[in-house]
Amino acid sequence: MKLMYSPTSPYVRKVMVLAIERGLDRKIRKVPVAASPIAVNKPLDKANPLAKVPALILDNGLSLFDSPVICEYLDSRHRGARVFPASGLRRWKALRLQAIGDGILDAAILVRYETAMRPEKLRWPEWIAGQRKKFNQALDVLEREARSLAGGLTIGQITVACALGYLDFRYADLNWRRNRPRLAAWYDRFARRKSMQATIPPT
Repeated sequence: MKLMYSPTSPYVRKVMVLAIERGLDRKIRKVPVAASPIAVNKPLDKANPLAKVPALILDNGLSLFDSPVICEYLDSRHRGARVFPASGLRRWKALRLQAIGDGILDAAILVRYETAMRPEKLRWPEWIAGQRKKFNQALDVLEREARSLAGGLTIGQITVACALGYLDFRYADLNWRRNRPRLAAWYDRFARRKSMQATIPPT
């Protein structure tokens, strides 16, 4: 398998954390690409018509995207405990957490594009504030529901951890830990896992 990736992408990190946790990382050949919302990248465009990383190209040539699909595929390729619970309330809780984590990332990356890529005179302060409101509200929910992060490893925990790691990486000045002690304590423990340490984005 080939994974088209950017080392700073939190969605790529999510895929690799799962792969490492389930012993699949040695089966994946990582292919770095320059992913940009405005620049053309023909190899990436061919693998993913949405022109985003990650994209996983299987040995039969089929390409899978984006991170929820890739992660569920990888979770079907090992014999260990599944990080996508098969059924019942545990499955819906895991998928809900994944949605919260992905939503935090979606909003945070939109702010990143607005502040780092858009010309300063064209930036929209109200847009930035609106996206920050989204991820701050989601963080407050995670603080209130911190107990839901306990238990065996799920895709929800992985996604939330990668979202919090991205906030540390790109928005350290916002100090998301302020007034969220339970979430911060959970993340500090989770971040010590070998899979998280091996996928820390380069500064």
